[in-house]
Amino acid sequence: MEFSRILLLLLYLVVAVWMLAAAGVAAARNPGCADTTWCGDIEVPYPFGLDEECAIHSGFVLNCSSAGGTTTLSQGASEMTKISVKDNKAWLKTYISRQCYNQSTNEMVYNNAWIDINNTPFVLSADDNKVTVLGCNSLAYVRSDDYIIGCMSTCEDANPKNGSCSGAGCCQVNLPRGVRYYQGFFNPLYNTTARKWWTTPCNYVGVIANEAFNFSTNYLNSTVFYDKEGSQKPIVMEWAITGNTCEEAKIDKNTAYACVSNHSQCITNDAGYACRCSNGYQGNPYIVDGCTDIDECLHNVTYPCAGICKNTPGSFTCSCPRGKSMIGSDCVEDQKSIWMAPVVGASIGLVVLVVAITCAYSIRERRMLHHIKQKYFRQHGGLLLFQEMKSQQGAPFKIFSEEEVQEATNRFAEQQVIGHGGHGKVYKGVLKSDVEVAVKRCLTIDEQQKKEFGREMLILSQINHKNIVKLLGCCLEVEVPMLVYEFVPNGTLFHLIHGNYSRHVSLDTRVRIAHESAEALAYLHSCASPPIVHGDVKSANILLNADFTAKVSDFGASILAPSDESQFVTLVQGTCGYLDPEYMQTCQLTDKSDVYSFGVVLLELLTRKKAFNLKGPEFEKSLSMLFLEAMKENKLEDIIDDEIKNDENMEVLEEIAELARQCLEMCGVNRPSMKEVEDKLVRLRKVLQHPWALKDPEELDILLGESSSVNTTGVILSTGNLSITKKVAMGLESGR
Repeated sequence: MEFSRILLLLLYLVVAVWMLAAAGVAAARNPGCADTTWCGDIEVPYPFGLDEECAIHSGFVLNCSSAGGTTTLSQGASEMTKISVKDNKAWLKTYISRQCYNQSTNEMVYNNAWIDINNTPFVLSADDNKVTVLGCNSLAYVRSDDYIIGCMSTCEDANPKNGSCSGAGCCQVNLPRGVRYYQGFFNPLYNTTARKWWTTPCNYVGVIANEAFNFSTNYLNSTVFYDKEGSQKPIVMEWAITGNTCEEAKIDKNTAYACVSNHSQCITNDAGYACRCSNGYQGNPYIVDGCTDIDECLHNVTYPCAGICKNTPGSFTCSCPRGKSMIGSDCVEDQKSIWMAPVVGASIGLVVLVVAITCAYSIRERRMLHHIKQKYFRQHGGLLLFQEMKSQQGAPFKIFSEEEVQEATNRFAEQQVIGHGGHGKVYKGVLKSDVEVAVKRCLTIDEQQKKEFGREMLILSQINHKNIVKLLGCCLEVEVPMLVYEFVPNGTLFHLIHGNYSRHVSLDTRVRIAHESAEALAYLHSCASPPIVHGDVKSANILLNADFTAKVSDFGASILAPSDESQFVTLVQGTCGYLDPEYMQTCQLTDKSDVYSFGVVLLELLTRKKAFNLKGPEFEKSLSMLFLEAMKENKLEDIIDDEIKNDENMEVLEEIAELARQCLEMCGVNRPSMKEVEDKLVRLRKVLQHPWALKDPEELDILLGESSSVNTTGVILSTGNLSITKKVAMGLESGR
């Protein structure tokens, strides 16, 4: 009888395991399926179902059968008594193992029960079950895939008591997490027929739900625990949709994500991932709109509120009527109402006082700010500048307010920055008249510059040359004055020749840019009154407009040439690679310092190399030193840019190189003036416009016309036979 029962149990379990192993991707649920079905008086909620069309997948299909007037819900061969969607748990009945002594045959009879729920959505709940051993002098255990768990119960030297399972006739141990298989065993060496089985005929071992077991001493001296209370004992199972974690389930493309209701959330238990309604909601999270708000105000015991209860989505509020206050969980009469009015009145008065003080302080701060702005305005020569501007009708120079400049530059936003310098930043701005400008905002300025700032701005405002960036105005209301220039959109010469090496820049364009820059510097040296020394000539300070016309910039902070040169001494400043060696020794900045720096710019145009390269070898760090060494060793062709180097251009390139060499003379008096450099570049541009002259000097003489009166006063930059410069000078003289 017992053997046939075990065989039947094994058959049921094998069939159940096969069915669950065949479960695959969750099939589409039939729209006609109810959210909840019933098997007798047992509720079967979704994701479970009584057929595959109504379950989330085949692992959740249950069987409902009737026999002898009794309806039974089962999962495989195990009877299921309860399902909880809220806790993701199910209650089943399963057999336990036992050994009993047969007095008639004088033999031990064993019934070893086991359970295997691998490849199913279930796992034994470690929190709700325990491994339980019953009997006197019983050493028993259950064996799982990874564990052997057991204990020993004894009646010797012990007094078993009802309700106590601590080793006397009964013992229990915790169940590990994740157990899906176990089988019960008894230690045959410990339990022998020599013991008094007449008083304790049976021992038991198995997994039993905590809530379903209460030890009784009757279990020791009879078979009531197995025969009368039932051979199947309750156990609690946790279940999950799949074995994935929540994170894996959300991105798994092979299975549909099960938590479909609003206000639901995913949880991970020992079986895998499952769903539950969020706090403050109840229902079925596996059904669309299955989680509904809990009206806490209808459940005063669970959610106590002694005052006015108001339900909110997912929660509730509890408040007291006017005149009462909440103390603990009760509303009591408010004792503060007697003195509340004076306190409120005093509070309002205090607020009014604070507002009045704040307004007075704000007015005082505004007045102080106004006085500070006026102080800066006078300190920077604003009154002198304003009077001079008033006397000169139609002068385009303007004195901007601080607010105008801030508005134009979007409060000096970082995204408006178009350039950085050693003393500050340059911002792009747009005036109210839609005129684009560049605002130079310096960080510091010394006292001497503050005193002369107004006079310098007045002089610089009068400069009007097509190759010099126009100074439109200034702002004097700040501690360090700001300069407002016209906006030049096409970047700098530095970026043109160094920023994009894939861009071709012709020799004609390079010579034109050099000539226009030289013309601007010559204007500053010779035509401005008083003359202006730029002091920081470099390719980064030569801007290019849309048609690549050169515009010299950053001369707003340049030096006004003094009438007495002996008085002009300043700290060395400038850019490494462009600094005049003589200026570095004497700290005396002259117009010949600009000539030296311009010579370095010529080298950049010739070689497309940077003026100073820290990463290069020692002898190549300074472009001027590299160039002078190449000239000395007659290796000029080695450093000239390949884009402009060819047999037809070499004579012009040599003339430019010779001009650069003279600009780089160590002694300033030996350098040409910027006017002479400009004249030389004019002649070279003429030659480039008539390239045939380089091929046949005699044809050039015929074209330009021979003259007995040859102008030889120009600077002769090459020696030996008749130079290009002399030829052009002859042609220009006869052409006039």
